[in-house]
Amino acid sequence: MTYDTVIIGSGAAGLTAALNLAPHQKVAVLAKGGLSEGSTAWAQGGVAAVLEEGDSFESHVEDTMIAGAGLNNRAIVEMVVAGAPAAIARLEELGVPFNTQGGELHLTREGGHSHRRIVHVNDATGWAIQQALERAAVAHPNITLLADHAAVDLITGRHAERYSGDGRVWGVYALDRKSGEIEAILGRATIVATGGAGRTYLYSTAPRGATGDGIAMAWRAGCRISNMEFMQFHPTCLYNLEVKNFLITEAVRGEGGRLINPKTGRRFMPDYDKREELAPRDIVARAIDAEIKRDGLDFVHLDISHMPPEFVKGHFPNIYEKLIGLGIDMTTGPIPVVPAQHYTCGGILIDAHGCTDLPGLYAAGECTQSGLHGANRLASNSLLECFVFGEAAAKHILASELSDPPPIRAWDASRVTDSDEEVIVQHNWREIRRFMWDYVGIVRTTKRLERAAHRIATLRQEVADYYGNFRVTPDLIELRNLVEVADLIVRSALHRHESRGLHYTLDYPETLPVAEDTVLVP
Repeated sequence: MTYDTVIIGSGAAGLTAALNLAPHQKVAVLAKGGLSEGSTAWAQGGVAAVLEEGDSFESHVEDTMIAGAGLNNRAIVEMVVAGAPAAIARLEELGVPFNTQGGELHLTREGGHSHRRIVHVNDATGWAIQQALERAAVAHPNITLLADHAAVDLITGRHAERYSGDGRVWGVYALDRKSGEIEAILGRATIVATGGAGRTYLYSTAPRGATGDGIAMAWRAGCRISNMEFMQFHPTCLYNLEVKNFLITEAVRGEGGRLINPKTGRRFMPDYDKREELAPRDIVARAIDAEIKRDGLDFVHLDISHMPPEFVKGHFPNIYEKLIGLGIDMTTGPIPVVPAQHYTCGGILIDAHGCTDLPGLYAAGECTQSGLHGANRLASNSLLECFVFGEAAAKHILASELSDPPPIRAWDASRVTDSDEEVIVQHNWREIRRFMWDYVGIVRTTKRLERAAHRIATLRQEVADYYGNFRVTPDLIELRNLVEVADLIVRSALHRHESRGLHYTLDYPETLPVAEDTVLVP
């Protein structure tokens, strides 16, 4: 199958790129599961944009830089912030039913923001955006949507019938989950929009498929990877023994929710930061972690029950209904919460056009390190990044002269036998997530990082043996990528001899005077 552009990922970044390319090109969009199963559909909060009187682009830029602990690329931050109002307007044209008040868009506020600038659809913004983008993509004759296609590896010149060592990318080998066959899906350009690597950790708000596939594939193909030590932990994930990854949006704190130590009954955020519950996520997550460890707690309380019940139900209808189903009434009592991995701030190194190190390969969204987030992502800048860079990559592709793919070798399945060790694959998956949570979590030490590195080295050998000898399955693809991404996170964390933003280590608690990116070279 050959297209003008192949896009790996069907969330906000991938579909935005597809819709910008489709008037001029034949485009394929791959999803390893269903089209709506990525992180975009899970986003509750909204999209940050300067729309309120008295707000300014400069203020949004400064908030982003402060949250990012000075590691952001200011030019990129300015580009993204300036593109936000137009992105909101395009989403409105696609039919996203953003909340309004008095005929104007209703804006809420989240941690780290100095103004109300979060455009939202109740507390299920991502789902509304995902559905609007999908409707538009389904309706466009130049877009082919390939659900249940799990990407295995990027196709480069080394896969051509006549070997080429220039590193140019020509598409992707993908496993058709229905047929079990691995197909070469070719393109003159390729965009990686596969999301983050949250499932590297035991507790995460990310969907099941967030296994760092695009980051791992780009690394294996020869791309530089940057700032993988900055894994954002959302402060408030529901603590529930049955529901493992239900996020309580930051907007609950933005609308007056307070964090309470259930043992002492005290509101504790004023002890940690003058911004209290509206401090950036890294600060709030570390504060909760400190309270839990100091007092031997399983969770802390997030309490908004002092607000009028109709206000709470009106602002957070989906969260309210979900919690009621679990026996928790947020209008009359607190919500038990714990931090959980939430966002991958590092990834494939890209420029302002979404270009990677490899010719013909672009990337957008959470799988990238664009320079926007720095050492910690500001709330509701993530969807915004998807829209701006999805469009930027599409524009660069349309302005570039791209040649047709050469003849590419079919996938060789002759060496493969069925594996009777699928249970071991699952065991290894669980082991990675457990030791990454224990050793590479909110607070780190060099000794813990070294222990994680030792376990990764052992697992890498086992996974290489599975991959080299057994039938490729979706679980094996993800395990192979998880090991790769875990290694990148640990190597990056060991490289940074300071505490900055999301990377906090007891061995280097101070922040160095000069901010530098961590860049790993294949």
